[in-house]
Amino acid sequence: MVAHTDSQPVSQPIHQTSLFSYSSFENLCTALANEYSMPVYTRGRNPSVTSVEKKLAALERGEACKLFASGMGAISAAITGLVNQGEHIIFINQVYSPTIQLAEQLSRFGVTFTYLTSGDPEQLEAAIRPQTRLIWFESPATMTFKRIDISKVVAIAHRHGILTGIDNTWATPLLQKPITLGVDIVAHSLTKYIGGHSDVVAGALISRHAVLKQIFYRTFLLNGAALGPMDAWLIERGLRTLSVRLQQQEASALAIGRFLEGHPKVSRIYHPAWQEDAPPAETNPLAGYNGLISFSLKPADFASVTRFLNALKQFRLGVSWGGFESLAISLQRPENAEQLAAMNLPQGLIRLSVGLEAVQTLINDLEQAFTHV
Repeated sequence: MVAHTDSQPVSQPIHQTSLFSYSSFENLCTALANEYSMPVYTRGRNPSVTSVEKKLAALERGEACKLFASGMGAISAAITGLVNQGEHIIFINQVYSPTIQLAEQLSRFGVTFTYLTSGDPEQLEAAIRPQTRLIWFESPATMTFKRIDISKVVAIAHRHGILTGIDNTWATPLLQKPITLGVDIVAHSLTKYIGGHSDVVAGALISRHAVLKQIFYRTFLLNGAALGPMDAWLIERGLRTLSVRLQQQEASALAIGRFLEGHPKVSRIYHPAWQEDAPPAETNPLAGYNGLISFSLKPADFASVTRFLNALKQFRLGVSWGGFESLAISLQRPENAEQLAAMNLPQGLIRLSVGLEAVQTLINDLEQAFTHV
C-alpha cells in the first residue's frame, strides 16, 4: 500500500487566510521585521501568492516578483515607490493612458514628466534632465503595437544612471524578456493574457530584490493593493495554458490581418508583423505575436466607426483584452481629434482582441460589419 504522505496536490492549495500565527513571540517578531520575505498578514505575503510570484520571476529572468490587485496597482506602486518629489519621469511610445493620468496626478506632489510618443533616441536624449529618475515605456505600444528599440533606450538610460521600466503586458514573459535586455523593472497586467479567462484582475512587478524591497515597504504595504489568494490561484491556472492560447490567438490574428490587408475600407493595419521600421531582431528579440491587431477604418469619422462596431455580432464591445472572447473597441469620439493626434493615434482606429473562436467565424463577422460602412 502506498503511504498517504506520498501524495501531492496537482494544483497549488489556496491559503484562504488573512493572517499567519507563530508558535513563539520571538518568531513573530522576526517575521514582523522581515515582511518582505515572511508571511504575517496577507496584505504582505501569502503562500498562494508567493507560488505565482516565483513562477513569474523565473519566466521573466528576474530576481523577484510582487503581485498586486491590478495592473495599475503595480504601475502606481513602482512609480510612487521609486520617484521622489522634484524628480522627473520620461514616458516613451504610446503608453497605457491611466499611467499618464497617474503622472498628471503626481504633479500635485512635485513630480514632473515628459511624454514622447515615439522611441526616437535623439528625442529621448534631449528630454533627459538632471532630475530624471525613471524612463517608462511600452514595446509593443498600446493601441498601435509599435515596437521601439529597447536596447537603445536601456543604453541611454544606464549611461545617465536612470532606472528603466516597461509594461510588458502585450508580450507576456513567453514572447519577450526585457530584463535580459537590461530593463530594470517589468510590469504586467495579469488580467490580460496571463489570466486569460476574463475572470480576474491582477498585476505584477518583476525586478531585482533591492528595487522590489523599496517598492514593497514604501508603497505596496501602505497602499494596500494586495492580491487575494483565490485570485492568485486563478492567475496560476491561466499560466498553465498561456502558451497554447497565445499560439491559437496569434494564428487567428495573423489570418485576420491578411483578410484586412488590401480591404477597400481599411487604410492601414497596426500589428508588429506589419511594422516596416521594426527594431533589429538580434538586439530586440520577439518570440511571436498575440491576438491583438488594430486597423484604421475608411472613412475614419465617428459615425462610420460607430456603425461598424454596432454591426459586429461575434466580437463583443468592451475594454481590456487577452481573454478567451473576441473584443472590439475604438478611442474615437465625436470631438477628440486633437487628443488622438497628441497621442500620435490616427482617426478611425479600431482595436481587435482576437479570442479563441473559429477564425473564419470572426472574419465573416468583420466582413458583414464592413457592409454597414
